[in-house]
Amino acid sequence: MPRSRKKKHVCPSCGTEVAEPVKTWQLVAPIPDRKGRITVTIMGVFECPNCGYKWRGVVSKIKVGSSSVEVEGREIGEEEKRPPKIIELDLSDLEEES
Repeated sequence: MPRSRKKKHVCPSCGTEVAEPVKTWQLVAPIPDRKGRITVTIMGVFECPNCGYKWRGVVSKIKVGSSSVEVEGREIGEEEKRPPKIIELDLSDLEEES
């Protein structure tokens, strides 16, 4: 089970840690990477409670597509893959019906 790490952002002006962004939005990369995945970057505006300084930063990155999903460097799709459904047909059964 992967550990969840809450990334704290640090104010570039005074060094105070800020946990939550004031506003967030998504940026979608127009070109996929080598594995055919599209990168979705979640950006945020942070405001320091100590000095009031505002800055923009990356909240998280998600790579979506092909057969797996990667969230900030961790591959998720490999352990959550469903086994393929196997369908077996006997050709002698098909010949008898027709």
